[in-house]
Amino acid sequence: MTPKWAEAVVVSHSPATPDIAVIDLAPADDAGFPAYTAGSHIDVLLDSGPVRQYSLCGPPEAGHYRLAVLNEPSSRGGSRAMHALRVGDRLRISAPRNRFPLVTARRHLLFAGGIGITPLLAMARQLEAEGGEYALHYCARSRTRAAFVAELAVNPRVIFHFDDGDPGQLLDVSRDLGDPRPDTAVYVCGPGGFMDHVLGKAEALGWPPRSLHTERFSSSTSATAEPDSRIFTVRLASTGAEYLVPADSSVLDVLLENGVDAPYSCGQGICGECVVRLVTGDPDHRDDVLTDDERAEGQFATCSSRALSPTLELDL
Repeated sequence: MTPKWAEAVVVSHSPATPDIAVIDLAPADDAGFPAYTAGSHIDVLLDSGPVRQYSLCGPPEAGHYRLAVLNEPSSRGGSRAMHALRVGDRLRISAPRNRFPLVTARRHLLFAGGIGITPLLAMARQLEAEGGEYALHYCARSRTRAAFVAELAVNPRVIFHFDDGDPGQLLDVSRDLGDPRPDTAVYVCGPGGFMDHVLGKAEALGWPPRSLHTERFSSSTSATAEPDSRIFTVRLASTGAEYLVPADSSVLDVLLENGVDAPYSCGQGICGECVVRLVTGDPDHRDDVLTDDERAEGQFATCSSRALSPTLELDL
């Protein structure tokens, strides 16, 4: 169940920092782009083949989609291809999806590390427009490596933390997050090490998982640290068909190889597009997108999670 693609044209491509490009996309036809909410991302299908996910950071009412893309040398090639785009180039994109929305809360604390500012910038804009109470903590290696500084510097609710700055302005999670408050929602996005640091400190401070909302741009270390040699069977509830899942394949791999129309996008357990309902079986959750409540409700990410029981039955 691959995404439905729309054609977009690059109407602006400019450097925000030496490593970050800001790219504006407009519809290639008269159909217009679907509306979206803060925290949304789109899939981008590149001519070279890979599908990548990028957060939307521009104001939804602008009529175009704005992306900010870090040129990551260790990436799988998507960021380099995005940086090589030029005004007038065309590419295919999916409709926006949101697995990282603003939730109902009296107070919002946003923690961005580096390129993790992209979804949180959209959140700050939405909260500003709605009169919401929030603070945005933006961590980066330096001011010159941080995107959107000029825009954010005039916002008194934004606190910058630069690694090369005065030690007193560095992020202190105990101080900047503080003790748990039931009326407060916390949002964290950025590199894995940054997220693990903030979330680890939050857990130590006693913040419950339901208050912590995250989006990762790559799989966490914990999701891939332990290889699994177990072989198990996946069964389709609709037909009863059964397929063996070997140690070196994912559930999604096996479904697609056997012609099953299963949803998917990123293949890394971070976008949520492959999530289906688990009917029976004991899952080994290895994704970075589902909450504990969603897992308890029977949701299952076929691209990354596996089984602890001999058989998993899926609502497919």
